[in-house]
Amino acid sequence: MHDIHAIRENPSAYDKAWARRGLQPRTTAILNLDGALRAARTELQGAQARRKEISRRIGARKTLGSEAGAGDFMAAAEALKITIAAASENETRLEKELHDLLAAQPNVPDADVPDGDGPSANLEVRRYGEPFLAGWVKDHVELGEGLAMMDFAAAARMSGARFVVLSGGLARLERALGQFMIDLQTLENGYLEVAPPLLVRDQAMFGTGQLPKFAEELFLTTDGRWLIPTAEVSLANLVRERIVPAEALPMRFTALTPCFRSEAGASGTDTRGMIRMHQFSKVELVSVTTPEESPAELDRTVACAEGVLKRLELPFRTVVLCAGDMGFTVRKTYDLEVWLPSQRTYREISSCSDCGDFQARRMDARFKVAGEKGARFVHTLNGSGLAVGRTLVAIMENYQDERGRIAVPQALHPYLRGLSHIEPDN
Repeated sequence: MHDIHAIRENPSAYDKAWARRGLQPRTTAILNLDGALRAARTELQGAQARRKEISRRIGARKTLGSEAGAGDFMAAAEALKITIAAASENETRLEKELHDLLAAQPNVPDADVPDGDGPSANLEVRRYGEPFLAGWVKDHVELGEGLAMMDFAAAARMSGARFVVLSGGLARLERALGQFMIDLQTLENGYLEVAPPLLVRDQAMFGTGQLPKFAEELFLTTDGRWLIPTAEVSLANLVRERIVPAEALPMRFTALTPCFRSEAGASGTDTRGMIRMHQFSKVELVSVTTPEESPAELDRTVACAEGVLKRLELPFRTVVLCAGDMGFTVRKTYDLEVWLPSQRTYREISSCSDCGDFQARRMDARFKVAGEKGARFVHTLNGSGLAVGRTLVAIMENYQDERGRIAVPQALHPYLRGLSHIEPDN
């Protein structure tokens, strides 16, 4: 959400920023609507003032016991009542139109975000580990079905496409991964573990930017609640409609939850396997901080997500997204891309983003410094630490041997009671 006052002061800066996202100029339409709203408010206030003055005159005449001219005043007051009702309705309509127009505009990129209109313009920042390049590798579907622990057909019979049934060793490995990730983020990185709601109302989805733009990518229940596509929604909304003391910042929250996405816009994309599912587990990282600390907090979030991949000894690279490839709510994003041997490429496994005050304005989340007048909007950040299903895929493919067994990363041994390999008899 954007501040209309800031757009009034420097509309060209907003048009230039949105142009970096590949969007046409739009501040003229915004300011025209803003001007119409301000004119409507002036008209309404003028009519209300005239009616108040007429009411005063009518009251004065009645006090003096004079009825002369009172009828004319009463007729004028009645006419103004109709004018005020129409002006109020017009003001309400224009307020909603301006709110909806502002809410539909994406965040503006940071100045240091690279220009570009797609993934090819993203810039690699660093790389970790050596890619596994054996010619005999199998993809995770072949491996999982070979172990008889990954069943897409059974899932399809009960739920349809983009679901999977894991069993035996793979189910244990997935569970261990989630526990390892949440332990790392809470016990070593200082995040507060939260068990949040998985169903939220419109206001929560609007606050983090999923609504109204991305409604088709979400699941809606029959009672009007939404299944969360990421725990970011629940965690960020912990500060909605609040003013927190500055000394309480930064707040850092994490949660291991199921996530639900309809993937309506992803038809034909990654239809094989577990890369793009309707239901998956993820450890989410959310930070709430001051504007001054926001850039450093983004670097910290990235480091916390990278730490998971390093502990698991999975090859990955970190890239900063260009302006045209960033999400709607963010002003800067780093993606972590893990190496998948079967595809001989790096695939996204985590996005870590700084949203600035974009979400805070939608949630009315602010902070106050002791002794200062007024409150300011917080900055919110989020990151995946990590998507559990994609991490399972990466382990299966990078830790496979020629017999189709999956070695268990050393970091997970305590969670699997020392189990060293996933194989058919697990």
